[in-house]
Amino acid sequence: MIRRFGTPPKSGVTYRNRPGAYAILIREGKVLLTFQEEPIPEFQIPGGGIDPGESLIPALRREVMEETGWSIGAPVRLGAFRQFVFMPEYDMWANKLCHIFLARPAMKIGEPTERGHHANWVSFEQAPNLIKNVGDQQFLLRALDRYCQGKNS
Repeated sequence: MIRRFGTPPKSGVTYRNRPGAYAILIREGKVLLTFQEEPIPEFQIPGGGIDPGESLIPALRREVMEETGWSIGAPVRLGAFRQFVFMPEYDMWANKLCHIFLARPAMKIGEPTERGHHANWVSFEQAPNLIKNVGDQQFLLRALDRYCQGKNS
């Protein structure tokens, strides 16, 4: 069973399935986050929706590139979680299935191409506090713990 974070589904609301791929990117003691200006200004782990006919890993690579300007390598799936949310940018209620990956930031290709997104390298200490999405935050905390344990081995 896939864990749900956030509010349970609302009775009488029709939700559209919205699978997505998201990456936790760690380098030199920092995490690469995207700051999204709209509809609500917030820091996020980079990623987003999988387009119809698109596979998981190509979607992950595309979304990270669009939101940060970075290419990625060696994605490893950490898990998934579900959210039932209203997405104002699409004017829809969504049943989001969020696939979370740990990946290596390979190379900065350019600036983010998705309007209103800005790439930010943030310290391990700051990153979890900046992320407001509880599911993303939980996966980030686990990934940082895993990364730090690997460095201490």
